[in-house]
Amino acid sequence: MQEATRSSERGQVWAHVGQAFKEQEYDVAVVGAGLLGTAAALYLRGLWPQRRVLLLDEGGLPSEDGATLLGAGVWDAAGLSGAEADLAATTRRELERLLPGGLTPLPLLDFGAQGPEDTAELLADFPALAGWVDPAALPRAERREVLTYRPGELTLRLGQAAVAAGADLLLNTRAELVPGGVRLHRLTVTNRHEIVVHETREVRAGTVIVAAGAAGPELLEQGLGLHTPHGRAFVQRPRLRQPSDPAASPLLRAGDLLLRPLNGEYALYLPPVSADPHGYQPTAGRLTGVQVGLRRELLCSLLPRMDALPVLATAALGVGRSLADVEGAWLGLPHGGPTHAPLAEAVADGVWLLLGGSRTRGGVDTLGLGLVRELVGTLN
Repeated sequence: MQEATRSSERGQVWAHVGQAFKEQEYDVAVVGAGLLGTAAALYLRGLWPQRRVLLLDEGGLPSEDGATLLGAGVWDAAGLSGAEADLAATTRRELERLLPGGLTPLPLLDFGAQGPEDTAELLADFPALAGWVDPAALPRAERREVLTYRPGELTLRLGQAAVAAGADLLLNTRAELVPGGVRLHRLTVTNRHEIVVHETREVRAGTVIVAAGAAGPELLEQGLGLHTPHGRAFVQRPRLRQPSDPAASPLLRAGDLLLRPLNGEYALYLPPVSADPHGYQPTAGRLTGVQVGLRRELLCSLLPRMDALPVLATAALGVGRSLADVEGAWLGLPHGGPTHAPLAEAVADGVWLLLGGSRTRGGVDTLGLGLVRELVGTLN
């Protein structure tokens, strides 16, 4: 009777250390309140309403550290087949359900593909893009419609729905994996603006889902001694200061480079190309807690593309920005292979690793929600 009552209640939320946290045991602990973690918490409560679920994050909701708030948010299922096509279809249904009116259909121009259209003729339909692409270098193109959305908005809705469905939410808490559960380090800020650990306690959990982005493999190794083939890579999000309309301007893709209208400009999305060299730091150091400085990896990625995409060689190109809009910022992302699709991997009995992946085509935006639903369905 107690379980039935619990399943119909809203979850509790602990946002700061002034709210005493005394819970000792959960059926499932989800580490990371990004897109995949919040989706896991919501789907777990929907499928198993009798189970207690704890969703936790070192920052806020949505997670403030990682790719969720900087993601491209482009659903594009072109070229997918088999299991991936099924995951993409599930993700689209979930996006339409969770974001009614929040999906924007836009044309995507894919250059360099064995497309049905001549690049020069296609560009004639988009005079604002004159001079962006060299038709001699990228002679063929394909035009298709994709859906765009804001991953941060989606994650916030997923988290709120998870709490409404009965999942508990614990913020400003650093997680450490231990056998049989999670050690929680609740964080607070001193009068000198230093982030310190206020208290530490352990919570038992029969299942732990690690959805902490690039930090996930490190948590598994440091806490449980489990090794995965996934490391940390570092990327920047450059901007192209050309005017765009997020409701009308097309997206452009050339190979693994995506240009998406964002905040009146264009954002450039490149996958990680290599793991970060040990000990390498940007020359500019840190600014307001954000790693800044021009990454040589960014230049190595962009320079070979400038002949085919002359717009990248103009003064309109600006080095990447952070969540706080700091020029030159960079962030850590999961890396492996050099790019991989989103994955749900059982790394030990009762321990799962969820990674968004670093693939630009068929990435987390297109497959993520379907993958999480599939994972949750396997838990018994």
